[in-house]
Amino acid sequence: MTSLSDIYSSLPEAIDPKGADTKTVAEADFNARHWSSPVPGPLKPGSAEHKRAVAEMFRDTFNPYKPSVIEWPKLDPETLKRVTSLPIWDIAVQTEGKARLRMAAYARMIDDPDMKDALSRNAWEENRHKEVLSKLVEAYDIKMAPEPPYIEPRDTEWAYLVTGFSECVDSFFAFGLFALAQRSGFFPAELIETFEPVMQEECRHILLFANWLAWHRATMPLWQRPWFELRVLAVWVFLVYERIGLATSIDADGNVQEQDNNFTVSGAKDVANVDISLRDMIDLCLSENERRFSGYDPRLLRPKLAPNLARFLRLFLRRPSGARALETPA
Repeated sequence: MTSLSDIYSSLPEAIDPKGADTKTVAEADFNARHWSSPVPGPLKPGSAEHKRAVAEMFRDTFNPYKPSVIEWPKLDPETLKRVTSLPIWDIAVQTEGKARLRMAAYARMIDDPDMKDALSRNAWEENRHKEVLSKLVEAYDIKMAPEPPYIEPRDTEWAYLVTGFSECVDSFFAFGLFALAQRSGFFPAELIETFEPVMQEECRHILLFANWLAWHRATMPLWQRPWFELRVLAVWVFLVYERIGLATSIDADGNVQEQDNNFTVSGAKDVANVDISLRDMIDLCLSENERRFSGYDPRLLRPKLAPNLARFLRLFLRRPSGARALETPA
């Protein structure tokens, strides 16, 4: 049986950008954000054309940046304090550590070669995200709690669904928070640019998950559908429960640290030095979500639940008197 670490640590055609010129890196970044299938007509979930398009999208949009050659910008003391005090680092590192394992475990059990390839690449990219975060933590001397052992999930499908749906929700709000941090100038532009490829990769990940989900539903036997949909409902109940509270961990000095599971929803005050209403924050998340998906073939499905819930909530919100949305910088 294939080791999970073999799946999430191996990508033979990865390019080392240390030897790539600026033009090559720029082309890779553009290609990571723009892709269309040459196949004409609709891409119906469950069809061979849809499945191949999903796998080709994920392979063709691969960005070959390498964490070990990222040049982390030097931060002034005030900015360094902002970065190191964000209540996310333990959960972020541990989440990526679990995600790579869960993606690899599910990829191992898939028989279809196209989907197996796509999910194996996804596992590799989750592992790279963990490396990026680990390099950041090292560069800025962020105190971390000891990482728990990463254990292969006993219920592989459940673990994969939890990770996939969680990323769909978290990424929607993270897109808005990232744009807010950029537009407010609260963090240096160099740091924002360093994380930009990671944010776009999250967009690709949830694009893959949404289309895998549609393919999986369309190809499974009808008698399995009721149980699967019950599991999906149970995953959402679990995720709501998980985000109600705080995760507690012990840092390197033995102190209790509370890590906010709901930071992607409530973290605007930590990434910007401006007040922004909930309505404006929702608008920003919606526009950024649309922008990040805009370069991919519109026939591929997009995650819908988080954007639709945000639009529904927006119907009941008014912009505070005198408030205005942040303008997009030139």
